[in-house]
Amino acid sequence: MTESGPQRLIGDAPAFRRLLNAVRLVAATEASLLLIGEDGTGKECLAREIHRLGTRRDGPFEVVRVAGLTEEDAVTALDGAFLAARGGSLLVDQVGELTTSGQARLLRWLEGPGGEVRVMAASRQDLWGQVRGGSFRDDLYYRLCVVPLELPPLRERIQDVGPLLEHFLASAATTHGVARPRFSLTAQRQLRRYAWPGNLRELRNFCERMVILCPGRDLGPDNLPPEIRHGGVDGEEGPGFKLPASGIKLRDLEIDVLRQALALAGGNKSRAARLLGLTRDTLLYRLNKYLIRA
Repeated sequence: MTESGPQRLIGDAPAFRRLLNAVRLVAATEASLLLIGEDGTGKECLAREIHRLGTRRDGPFEVVRVAGLTEEDAVTALDGAFLAARGGSLLVDQVGELTTSGQARLLRWLEGPGGEVRVMAASRQDLWGQVRGGSFRDDLYYRLCVVPLELPPLRERIQDVGPLLEHFLASAATTHGVARPRFSLTAQRQLRRYAWPGNLRELRNFCERMVILCPGRDLGPDNLPPEIRHGGVDGEEGPGFKLPASGIKLRDLEIDVLRQALALAGGNKSRAARLLGLTRDTLLYRLNKYLIRA
């Protein structure tokens, strides 16, 4: 994803295509949206695209970032953002970090004159876990989470690294007025093997760095940063599972892996399915088969 250019949302991975299908459905509605995803997955960019496609596209798009704000500053920031966004859309970024007063003020806007604004909230945190833990209001959660949209991390859409790499390189080369570098096939394979823990933000910053430092050059694996050359492999050409000489009980292994995926996904079955490379229906079948409750 990128915030500029005619094609704002780039990717063809199955998880990303499912997200795009959902975006097309919800963009024309007035429903409140909760955008969920790790840092750097493009939550603000997605919100801007939803605004661009929606009925309020001619109105303003405002972002209020509440992380690190004091009680008083959070309330002031929300009031100013709602007033500025009238007739348009508002994204409340990192909503899970809102203070107690900030949560109360956001709920008041939503229950009062909030209808003048299309509200979207973004979080990298497990808001439902915060509700259960008592740090986030359940009534606010239900008002915000009318339609949840989960952005997959880049490691779960590794086939999109190539098109995104081309896009970010071209954009950075245009910005800095230089020729873009060219990566060998071996270097491209290494880039697809890297896990990209910083997601799209890390990939975009990498592309800009290479454009600035290596304009117009032909680059191989040795030109890549150490973290990419020596990073873990989550994509193609991974080492795979090695069967121990003593053997294993496949049933026990599958049960253990299913439970681990559910734990990592916080009980979210769609996310757990993606972690295992399964469809949600296949995951549900296997959970029922082994009587595993999420």
